[in-house]
Amino acid sequence: MPASRSLARRRLAAVATALPLLTAVLTSCGYGSESTTDKAADKAAPAASGKALSADTVKIGYFPNLTHATALVGIQEGLFQKELGGTKVAPSTFNAGPSEIEALNAGSIDIGFIGPSPAINGYAQTGGESLRIIGGSASGGVKLVVNPAKIKTLDDIKGKKIATPQLGNTQDVAFLNWISEKGWKVDAQSGKGDVSVVRTDNKITPDAYKAGSIDGAWVPEPTASKLVAEGAKELLNESDLWPDKKFVITNIIVSQKFLGEHPDVVEAVLRASVKTNEWINANDAQAKASANEALKTLSGKALPPEVLDPAWESIEIINDPLAATLQSEADHAVKAGLLEKPDLAGIYDLRPLNKVLTAAGEPEVSDAGLGVK
Repeated sequence: MPASRSLARRRLAAVATALPLLTAVLTSCGYGSESTTDKAADKAAPAASGKALSADTVKIGYFPNLTHATALVGIQEGLFQKELGGTKVAPSTFNAGPSEIEALNAGSIDIGFIGPSPAINGYAQTGGESLRIIGGSASGGVKLVVNPAKIKTLDDIKGKKIATPQLGNTQDVAFLNWISEKGWKVDAQSGKGDVSVVRTDNKITPDAYKAGSIDGAWVPEPTASKLVAEGAKELLNESDLWPDKKFVITNIIVSQKFLGEHPDVVEAVLRASVKTNEWINANDAQAKASANEALKTLSGKALPPEVLDPAWESIEIINDPLAATLQSEADHAVKAGLLEKPDLAGIYDLRPLNKVLTAAGEPEVSDAGLGVK
């Protein structure tokens, strides 16, 4: 990772001491435990041209993951750079939410694509002073997949070993909430109880499944489809548990400092995001190939069709941040005992996005009462 991992941990630990948040929750994201500012990401971005906006450069962070398809495709296809003109896009990739939040707080990035739990924690850590959620990017893309020889129904989950990416991450909280609603008991910290919740990095979950160390996993894509390719069976799509089958999996955040100083740049990034999402949804096969090409550039390896196709199909690319579901996810973390109730008032500023949507003839989106006043 570009910054010292130990430094990041010391800073997170200091914040956790000062605030009533569990340090485990601060590591929430579910895509791994390290971060990288990737030269490959910068290489993939086209050159700036034309007149610059109020900033010469905008530093954008995202994950090399399909749930961050807006950033993957928008940067790969030059759609972000086109909207920004002479303001250069400087991309960085991360594998964990805390690293991206740390980079945002340090000014190493200005805008980021990130999961809901890190956004909640990043906002709560600073008493609402560091970031705003300014848009949505993706919904869905999380599944419960299991060993069909051991688990045939949802009730069979009881007594089994099920992996989640990290203690307190978005998928971990969702699984703990589902367990609670089944009437089963699990100690959130240890993962022990009626179900054994085994916190396992997504990168090694397929190997753990092949070795028989776990009986299944509640994980995001493409890990879920990788497990299915190894013989696992999809037992539940998390989307089926949410109203209208939608829940936020990726948000767009911005540092409050950058938003205040460069609103024109923020608006241009949001305009690029909206246009990228429109292009993705209108050109499914081409967009999927573009996202996979971006993944190959960033990680050195493209996803095979048996993983890429079902993973891509389960993710919905949207502009709406689905604010009501963010509040629900925070409530689930509180219910599980992983988080003291955070004050999320002001976490959203959707005014720039709604301006862009109105100009594009699209309906405005709601902040569910959690927007800036």
